[in-house]
Amino acid sequence: MRRRLATVYGLEEADILLDRLYRMVGRYGVGAQPSQSGTNLTAKDVVLITYADMVKSGSDEQSSLSSLKDFCTARLKGAISAIHILPFYPWTSDDGFSVVDYREVCEDYGTWDDVSKLGEEFDLMFDLVLNHCSSKSPWFKEYVSGVEPGLNYIMEGNPKTDLSMVVRPRSTPLLTPYQTRKGERDVWTTFSADQVDLDWTSPDLLFEFLDIILYYVSIGCKILRLDAVAFLWKKIACKAFCFLQFLHQAFC
Repeated sequence: MRRRLATVYGLEEADILLDRLYRMVGRYGVGAQPSQSGTNLTAKDVVLITYADMVKSGSDEQSSLSSLKDFCTARLKGAISAIHILPFYPWTSDDGFSVVDYREVCEDYGTWDDVSKLGEEFDLMFDLVLNHCSSKSPWFKEYVSGVEPGLNYIMEGNPKTDLSMVVRPRSTPLLTPYQTRKGERDVWTTFSADQVDLDWTSPDLLFEFLDIILYYVSIGCKILRLDAVAFLWKKIACKAFCFLQFLHQAFC
């Protein structure tokens, strides 16, 4: 793990970051958690993928996530192994994939308590939107205002750089100009102007997400889908696999 950190963030930082990681894991006190079936996922497992608000009871007093638990427990118990809930955090666009706050549940869907109760019946899979966050997020507001930690979380680009070889599933501008306290800055927006790309060269951003991952595990998350992970590293002709290997070694 030290070698992985050194490759991404430099040898001088590796030991400091490794110690920081151990202390963070110790603070949460989480470890390997058995699945509902008692084994790791196999080809025999069935994972239901759903939005948080796909099932509604008709009662204004029952949340969508609570309704989802009741429906799946009554109708699908024994038929599925896990439930993959697509992004259920506060969001502004792209059907949830423009996250405002990774540590909150969208109030239209329910609460963390609803998520935990669903996890008592089924293994849970969450989406971790790693490449970008919402332009309405606190992190981006801090970036615009020149305030830490968000100041160091957003990926800026140079409009003079030849980015014509960047392949992505969008036709919108790759860089979007924003007015900040330091003047106009061009920000990477791989998927849309509302989805501002995050700067993974910042160790603080890494640990922000490691903390989020550990929080999800403490809630009951057993599986993570890393959204748009191939777009994380904004360096021309760079191999980003080392960072993915670090995540795998740290949490698998």
